[in-house]
Amino acid sequence: MKKGKSTVSKSTSYESMGSFWDSNDLIDSVYKLKKIDFDVDITTQKTYCILDKSLSTKVQAAAKERGVSPDTLVNLLLSEKLNSSKSRKNSK
Repeated sequence: MKKGKSTVSKSTSYESMGSFWDSNDLIDSVYKLKKIDFDVDITTQKTYCILDKSLSTKVQAAAKERGVSPDTLVNLLLSEKLNSSKSRKNSK
């Protein structure tokens, strides 16, 4: 925890802050909060692709086997394939 106290709980440690929030509700302290402004830069872009049903089933099974989401597996496999293709193309 950075030097000082938290705004609402006046805690000086994470443990005491946790104890405070275990027995208090934010709605009771909303008037103590400070208004802040901030910018958000969202750089993630999603593109949806249609997969053949049998391929989708295989992707889902492989993702489950690896303990990742189907989205993550597809991203990993496509990245590997594209990087591999690019490397072979550059070495020619």
